[in-house]
Amino acid sequence: MHHRPTNFHQLRASGWTSKTVKQEIHDNFVRMLGTGEELYPGIVGYEDTVIPEMNIALLAEHDMLFLGEKGQAKSRLMRGLVRFLDEAIPFVDIPEAPLHDDPFNPISSACRQFIAAHSEEEVPIGWWLRQDRYAERLSPGTKFADIIGEIDPGKLAGGVSMSAEQALHFGLIPRMHRGIFAMNELPELDELVQVGLFNILEERDVQIRGYPIRFDIDVLILFSANPSTYNRSGKVIPQLKDRIGSVIHTHYPRDRDLGIQIMEQEANIRPEDVRVVVPYFMREVIEQITIQARKSKYIDQQSGVSARFSIANYRTMIASARQRSIVLNEEPAVPRISDLGHLYASSLGKLELDLMGSHQMSERQVLDAVIAEAIRIVFEEYVDRHGLAEISEIFGRGVKLEVGDTLPSEKYAELLKRVPPVWDKAFEVNAGESPAIRASCVEFVLAGLYAMDRISRSQHHGRMTYEVE
Repeated sequence: MHHRPTNFHQLRASGWTSKTVKQEIHDNFVRMLGTGEELYPGIVGYEDTVIPEMNIALLAEHDMLFLGEKGQAKSRLMRGLVRFLDEAIPFVDIPEAPLHDDPFNPISSACRQFIAAHSEEEVPIGWWLRQDRYAERLSPGTKFADIIGEIDPGKLAGGVSMSAEQALHFGLIPRMHRGIFAMNELPELDELVQVGLFNILEERDVQIRGYPIRFDIDVLILFSANPSTYNRSGKVIPQLKDRIGSVIHTHYPRDRDLGIQIMEQEANIRPEDVRVVVPYFMREVIEQITIQARKSKYIDQQSGVSARFSIANYRTMIASARQRSIVLNEEPAVPRISDLGHLYASSLGKLELDLMGSHQMSERQVLDAVIAEAIRIVFEEYVDRHGLAEISEIFGRGVKLEVGDTLPSEKYAELLKRVPPVWDKAFEVNAGESPAIRASCVEFVLAGLYAMDRISRSQHHGRMTYEVE
């Protein structure tokens, strides 16, 4: 449709037909499924779990609840459903219309009266674009008037009868008539508002201040919630739970490589003023920190540890490497273990400590423990895979090696006159290529040996000294 109809007469002649929003999504979804188009771009690791459930729910034309911990792409999945809407839909384009009414099926009295009083050529048609047909709201602080509506005192004063629809101010849901409405953190929603919602889901009508307005509201409603609050009795009224068609369970990535893929996709590192090379083991360590945090008994797992934790830490680590690169004028910028000393800024606040435990550990101590554990786990995998055990042999006995995030890479190169050939293979980077890459490898090995209790370490003003016995 290059030339879109501008009045009702042209629209009828064009053969356009009305559909409910769920039908429209269903039809476009079926078409895309049939042509093998990518359905959920940017969603990683849900191919066998979440996506099949969503596909079924879309085919069943259900309202959906996304149930999962924070940072499991719930909002992104909900926003992604916009791509199954038509590019644009026609509506009755008159100033007094409160909603985007379907010309063939107007629900507001303003549009009904206008259509009755005018010829089809005189009824102007506007086009409502796909991206404008989605609205979301966060539950805390949401009032009935915000999402359902309120009587407008100004209009009453102007002499409109209270029983007239013109006296109303519509909330978000009626305004999303023929669109998608998403309610985040459903359990935090006031009970009165939940009652209003379940009326809309069930009866598709709205009652405002006890005045019933029968409105055939057509909307796809999506919800998100955290299992720990959703499953607690009394947080969500049973009638509402009962009317949500499908519950989609989300989860954290099943394995580390998927987590790394998500982290890199979301961290969105721009090609910067300096070339950045991130050895794979550094990505593994960052993602493993998140994995350890999700297992830690010191961290409250009720709300989970978000994917944003990995993403923020990854960006911080790279920023630290870039700063070194710029200050010392060395290229490329290669993150190393000592850069992880800056993770407090990006991590603290994203972890909720489990305060029930008797262990009185500060957030910093918990983070230190989690980072140390992550380094040990990743390093031991390298030892098992590439026999890096003999690696301590290449550092002479009794040497002291100073490392730190502000030390020039050359300092490390001196420590390591010849690079063992196993390194290139093990680290998937050419350790001889640049002193910065070699420095990162050296530091990973030292931190790993320390984590395995093979060597000792002392700390002084942000620098570490490792001692090979």
